[in-house]
Amino acid sequence: MNTHRRFPRIAVPAALLLGSALALSACAATTPGTSTAPTNDTLVYASGDAEPTCLDPHVGGNYPQSLLASQFLEQLVSQDKNGDIKPWLAKAWTTSPDGLTWTFTVADNVKFSDGTPLDAAAVVRNIEHVKDPETKSSTGYLALAKVEKATATDTNTVTLNLSQPDSALLESLSQPWLAIESPAGLARSQDENCQAPIGTGAFVVDSWKRQDSVQLSRNPHYTTGNGEAALAKISWRFIPDSATRIAALRSGDVQIIDNAQPDTIASSAASDDIKHLDAPRPGSVNRIEFNSSRGPLADERVREALVRGVDVNAGIKTLFFGTATRSYSPLSSVEKLGYSEPKLFDTDVAAAKKLLDDAGWVPGTDGIREKDGQKLTLAFPVSTNQSIPAEQSLFEQIQQQAKGLGIAITITPLDLSSWYEALGKNEYDLVSAPYTKVGPDVLRILYHSAGITPAPSGYFANHAQVNLPALDDLLTRAAETGDQTERASLYEQAQKTILEGYYILPLYDQQNHFLYSGKLKGVGEVNSVGNPLLRGVSFAG
Repeated sequence: MNTHRRFPRIAVPAALLLGSALALSACAATTPGTSTAPTNDTLVYASGDAEPTCLDPHVGGNYPQSLLASQFLEQLVSQDKNGDIKPWLAKAWTTSPDGLTWTFTVADNVKFSDGTPLDAAAVVRNIEHVKDPETKSSTGYLALAKVEKATATDTNTVTLNLSQPDSALLESLSQPWLAIESPAGLARSQDENCQAPIGTGAFVVDSWKRQDSVQLSRNPHYTTGNGEAALAKISWRFIPDSATRIAALRSGDVQIIDNAQPDTIASSAASDDIKHLDAPRPGSVNRIEFNSSRGPLADERVREALVRGVDVNAGIKTLFFGTATRSYSPLSSVEKLGYSEPKLFDTDVAAAKKLLDDAGWVPGTDGIREKDGQKLTLAFPVSTNQSIPAEQSLFEQIQQQAKGLGIAITITPLDLSSWYEALGKNEYDLVSAPYTKVGPDVLRILYHSAGITPAPSGYFANHAQVNLPALDDLLTRAAETGDQTERASLYEQAQKTILEGYYILPLYDQQNHFLYSGKLKGVGEVNSVGNPLLRGVSFAG
């Protein structure tokens, strides 16, 4: 479950998603960084994401979980700014020629914040925890789908046996949803572990006051980085209202905010008091998915008509103040294997109307098209926890343009749980549900027919409900091959199939914007999914 902002059933997901020099430093994950000398400073972070219902990212697996958990949990591997895998809690690894056996060597002299040592048995326990259906994992569960067994062959060696080769395994293991937790913590009840997971990161969870804040403090056992965290404490507050967040930042009550709104980013650009961190997420782009399993959108002509009959470029330009760039790909711009076909999305209203005519949808007396006594209406539930106001306004512009084609789109704003319920009941035609996963294998999660089947959490990732054997074959072969040239070719073919079948309307990279006080230094280090790592942050002066 690793999506943009989700949890109860998940990813992004998943499965899941904020100028120039900072953007460069933030575009990819890094290996454990340096930190400055410890101080007694307390940083206040204000999040606009939906508050997690569990702080353990193994459970479900959404982006807000990963954002917070990245401060106190760490993964086996990381990525550098070029996307290359680097050691973290695992210092080395090998794979067998057939790709079915992976061997990891666990780093020496690393302790969990409870003082217990990190060893191979701890890693095995974590893998078993993610794969256990009782954990109700989504993002982590899907990422480890091919891992059949994990074995501690000695104190520092873990062997993974796979059912099939997995070219994305290392990419998956770099994600916070597969972070390593203390076995002693996992031995507690799920409710207790959700309250305060125990990891090897620079901070520990002291307390969690629901609907208010999580209090973190420096981990005295931290050895993964170069010295203890510079900050003594972090107060992680949940402030849903964007105006309240920016006011708190400007007043100095808060030092970092996420989910910064486009107009706020633009208005802060000229200020030395507030700085901007742009950390695009890997995985999918923000997009509208078309439910191809039911109703009018089961007809490719209707899907194409909707895509070609609306112009989203003008809305992105005016509503996002230059903070978002139009995408024509299923994959984020940080994914090296992303493929674009801009011409498929040229606006042509006349051609769109002809497609609808050819599909048998004729204008009714009220202008909305009809066929066999049914109106051409599309249900579009929108999660207000996932879509910022600018994006919701863009959806409304699309709604108005679609009406000119004779298509009635009903936008229903929903809280997170109601949104999940609508998806679970298949009560949608359109949906926007970004999904964050490192690497192009996110395509398999989102568009392979197996993704229509829910994970143990109840969440399913293939919202377009694409069910094409030929596409399944491309995605399966891409996930198994060790030949990087072949892998790139297969993923390109898969993306062409998705785009040319008009299963999605790509919009822009998942918006991952942070604003922070100019009094801070050391901001810029991010992990594999664009989460800021605060272990090296301190107050200037």
